[in-house]
Amino acid sequence: MDDASGLASMAALIGEPARAAMLTELLSGRALTATELATRAGVSAATASVHLARLVSGRLLSVEAQGRHRYFRLRDRSVARSLETLASLVPPPLVKEPLDDLRYARTCYDHLAGWLGVAVRDSLVKTRVLLPEGAEHRLTAKGEDRLRTLGVDVDRAAGSRRSFARACLDWSERRPHLAGALGEALLATCLGKRWLVRRDGERAVDVTTAGRRALAGQLGLELPR
Repeated sequence: MDDASGLASMAALIGEPARAAMLTELLSGRALTATELATRAGVSAATASVHLARLVSGRLLSVEAQGRHRYFRLRDRSVARSLETLASLVPPPLVKEPLDDLRYARTCYDHLAGWLGVAVRDSLVKTRVLLPEGAEHRLTAKGEDRLRTLGVDVDRAAGSRRSFARACLDWSERRPHLAGALGEALLATCLGKRWLVRRDGERAVDVTTAGRRALAGQLGLELPR
């Protein structure tokens, strides 16, 4: 299969509305059952089963059986990154809409995205915790101390084989948020300290009262709501 036909096949696999809905739901980084995905895509269980089989065979999803249930998740981070990049190609609305929950703060697989994710990255760059270097960021000595004070596991992130602090184009803000191992570690810290809390089964995350204080005091962020 040449590059053009391979690209066309992958586009057709992703482009079917129900399959696109399932893939979008799995951008939360969590595994979901076929029943859950069928409900969220608005299709029958039988139809969902056919779609999921195609996504698994197309190497976009992986599946794991536990007891009577089968759990589906994105195959790896590269799939999540590709889906997020594709979403950024969607033309923005002609009229600027108020921030809904998903655009305000959400997970992008294993890191923070949305308005809040972009604002956090901007703050880290502005205060020279991070220095942009092309598609990556370099952590400064000052920044390393700052992040350790926040409780971020910098050593673990630095020892990871994956990208350290990649700039990931946010599909709703059209500007980069922070991905890579450091982005994952930062989200883990925010969740662990309960500055952010996940919504059950959703990508959107909520900022707690403690989180508003911490983000204002530690990063100088003025949250719009």
